[in-house]
Amino acid sequence: MFGIGWPEVIVISLVGVAIFGAKRIPEIGRSVGQALRGFQDEVKGSGEAADRSDSPDKD
Repeated sequence: MFGIGWPEVIVISLVGVAIFGAKRIPEIGRSVGQALRGFQDEVKGSGEAADRSDSPDKD
């Protein structure tokens, strides 16, 4: 996992809680998850749009 062990994960988590507070951590996680989901949807959508633009029109 990127060369990060459990002690480092615990320290990073504690620093995050100290900086943002325990109430804001779930909000931050939720917004990051929504951003990643939106990014993935856009990447998948652009791939589908490229596939559609390559096909000839049936007019």
